Amino acid sequence: MADGSPAPPRSTRLAYLDGLRGAALVLMVVNHTARWWMDDPITWARYELIYVTLSVAAPTFLFLVGFCLPLALHGPAGAIDGLGALARRFVPRGARIVVAGLLLNVVVFADEPILSGGVLQTIGVAIMAMVPALWLLRFRLGAWGLLAVAVLGYVAFVTMYPALTGLVAARPRLGLVLFYDFPPWPWLSLVLLGLVLGRAWLDAHGRSPEEGARFLRIAGAAGALMILAFLLYDVWAGTPVRFGMKRDFILNRHWTPRGPALLWVLGMVLLPLAIAYWVMERRGWRLRWLVILGQTALFLYFVHQIIAYRLVGQWLGWRFDAWPAFWAANVVFVTALVGLGWAWRKIKAWAARTRAARQGSVARRAV
Repeated sequence: MADGSPAPPRSTRLAYLDGLRGAALVLMVVNHTARWWMDDPITWARYELIYVTLSVAAPTFLFLVGFCLPLALHGPAGAIDGLGALARRFVPRGARIVVAGLLLNVVVFADEPILSGGVLQTIGVAIMAMVPALWLLRFRLGAWGLLAVAVLGYVAFVTMYPALTGLVAARPRLGLVLFYDFPPWPWLSLVLLGLVLGRAWLDAHGRSPEEGARFLRIAGAAGALMILAFLLYDVWAGTPVRFGMKRDFILNRHWTPRGPALLWVLGMVLLPLAIAYWVMERRGWRLRWLVILGQTALFLYFVHQIIAYRLVGQWLGWRFDAWPAFWAANVVFVTALVGLGWAWRKIKAWAARTRAARQGSVARRAV
């Protein structure tokens, strides 16, 4: 760089982010199999497993959507600053993910309306909605403004929760589209937080790798303090079920954290982010299987539900009600997903080479 400082990462494929995304995918798989592969009445152990995996996996996915977007602007194609260029880069990508979410409704959840919301739809909407936010980050106070929007968005949801509950009851179809399974409001607030922190880490790492590592150590310490505060509060308050949904917002039969649970969610995003960096970047433990899962997370998120729900749960009707059988089945399943992810990467690489060869051939003929 002109000022002599180290350049920011030139690739969005950072091992620790892929590894963290892969770990979130594993948790999501366990969450779904705990719901779909067991027929026995829900025990406390199963209920808490579902809550913990739910409250960590999906928020991690959404946080990483925001955290990784600034890195995408500093890849091999170079930085992109203009609002129009940002829209051309990210709006088609977000729209494709929304379509993938709708297709998942058709293939897996045929008993629900096609337009029902889902995690994929929220991720797609988030990518498109972050275009103006990315542009605002160019300005000195842009990050603080975006953090204010994130906080106000969540506070507005808290304030409007009774009215939203009535709206969902009165207009169930509209509720399925707008407020179902991690809806954009209020979860875009977490994406905004990830966006601001991702840009802050990129700037710190650009000054020096040591500053980038220090930034993540501080984030990890903040996350650990949030988790500790959550646990201490539950001890002080005598909360009967610490890992449960009764104290949280339940809108349209889906969960949003409230009060102390918000500390748990934020802490379980920030602390694993720092741990993943320390393990995979500083210590050099590559954990290639997690990286494969993270790099193919979108494909595997789609495919694993077809396998777990449609194939195993419905067509084959297999059940794993005993815990040893359940965990063994999940180990086999995750191993198979790693293999599918590896094959998918090979297929994509082959397709990219074929496309490049065809484009080169066309260019040569044109000359």
